[in-house]
Amino acid sequence: MADRKVLISGGGIAGPALAFWLAAAGFRPTLIEQAPRLRAGGYVIDFWGLGYWIAERMGLEADINRVGYHVREMRIVNDSGKRVAGFGTDVFGELTNGRYVTLARSDLSRLLFEKIEDTTEIIFGNEIAGLEEKSDGVRVRLKHGAEREFDLVIGADGLHSGVRRLAFGPRHQFEKKLGYAVAAFEVEDYRPRDEDVYLMYGQPGRMLGRFTLHHNRTLFLFVFAVDSGSLPKALDTQKQMLREKYEDGGWECAHILEELGRADELYFDSVSQIRMNSWSQGRVALTGDAAFCVSLLAGQGSALAIISAYVLAGELLEADGRHQEGFLKYEAFLREYIQTKQQGAARFATALAPRTQLGLLFRNLVTKAFAIPGLARSVIGKEIADEIQLPDYRWPSLKT
Repeated sequence: MADRKVLISGGGIAGPALAFWLAAAGFRPTLIEQAPRLRAGGYVIDFWGLGYWIAERMGLEADINRVGYHVREMRIVNDSGKRVAGFGTDVFGELTNGRYVTLARSDLSRLLFEKIEDTTEIIFGNEIAGLEEKSDGVRVRLKHGAEREFDLVIGADGLHSGVRRLAFGPRHQFEKKLGYAVAAFEVEDYRPRDEDVYLMYGQPGRMLGRFTLHHNRTLFLFVFAVDSGSLPKALDTQKQMLREKYEDGGWECAHILEELGRADELYFDSVSQIRMNSWSQGRVALTGDAAFCVSLLAGQGSALAIISAYVLAGELLEADGRHQEGFLKYEAFLREYIQTKQQGAARFATALAPRTQLGLLFRNLVTKAFAIPGLARSVIGKEIADEIQLPDYRWPSLKT
């Protein structure tokens, strides 16, 4: 089994995490990523719970806390920038025994890559163009280069997974759009700066967030309701859509839209979930967002990606070469847990950017109520708690 070759598509979070644990299990992973290099920027994520526990086992805790942020307040402001609601975030630390940090998704990806450089063949600037399953492996046709053969292929390539499209069918068969879109970009030298505070400004069907980053940078996050249909692909058209959505807004909207005009990069996508009846087919399996995207707004995608990578590698290790058995046990262990997370994420999208003025007022009242002792702990605790206990697999080659 130690010589089994596994091709992993996707260099975000699930891909390098899976490569780490497959190498620890004695497999020979190859990771392919269509981008020419590691991605930078994007957005920040909250990281806690079982994902954090796995990162500890990978020897990443100190690095995660070094590059991350310890947010002290979530603050909702009105047109003039006055605080109208919000709460302190000490409760998150209390509920997770201090295992809670906010960090850039790209920073987490970089830290994971640093852990696999010596154990994994890494290919940038290429992608899988075709899959042909055989009795003893999978013949993979690459977009650039010759065909190669692997024992297994894993799609860890996100919401827009190419492996899922090739092996299971087009995305629309599995995608459930939640009625919102999200955009994010970063700038330098923006003022004002509010260290370790996440600011939110809302209008019906629209939310704009600002978060102060390290190195004199600031992140902006747009969340807005959209009708069914495709989103624009061109950068100029995406910017124009944001201008039309936010040009009549108060607070810092005008200033932020000016900065948007100078931005060279913009993350822009629909808020969607992936729901599939099966995460594997033959010698091909999916993990992370490719299998079960809960939606970007859930804030748990990266932790769930690391959890699913850990379980997938562990079950393949336990199956001792019987890949179908490993795939089935991986899915059986996580299916109900993921469904619960998806249900909670669908509710959260509506709460973050309510479509009506009444909805905004109700959201703010609920947020204010979090100041009541014990209430935030009881409400938030249900969302933060992980209801499963992960197996402690016996990794033959674990190096941290």
